[in-house]
Amino acid sequence: MSCMKVTCLKTASYALMHLTVAICVAYALTRSWKAALAIGIVEPMVQTVAFAFHERFWSRLRPGAPATPGHA
Repeated sequence: MSCMKVTCLKTASYALMHLTVAICVAYALTRSWKAALAIGIVEPMVQTVAFAFHERFWSRLRPGAPATPGHA
């Protein structure tokens, strides 16, 4: 299996896990499936955007390092 395919599968499985955990935690706190689904869908999207900014911040602390992970 190619490295790119493994990366894509790993990313997809992590996204599914994150979505599942977010929905379960939201349900445990609210006892509402509607709220849990809303939170569980929105939170991973917001987290993804926040991670991009986090990576940009850290890349500025390492002069000469690539701006995005995985790019040499």
